[in-house]
Amino acid sequence: MSDTTPPMFRPFADAAAVRTIGGLCLENGRDRIVVHGSLDLTRDRAGLERARALRATVTAIVEALEGQSLPEAIAEATTAPEVVKNPFA
Repeated sequence: MSDTTPPMFRPFADAAAVRTIGGLCLENGRDRIVVHGSLDLTRDRAGLERARALRATVTAIVEALEGQSLPEAIAEATTAPEVVKNPFA
């Protein structure tokens, strides 16, 4: 891993990119980034590289947010889930 955010993860640029650091996933979206999983920052070189990758990714997210005029809050998605026919029935 390097100390910079890979070019394929530009915060809020698309709804498809995922940045994975250890077991931590950051899923890109146009209006939110979802973070889930866990990340061990061990006291070794591998832990340092994961910490640097995390720092670079969070810094990119903060810079993307700071560079915009932001609303107080965004509305939660209200789209009803799509019901599909059970293919096994």
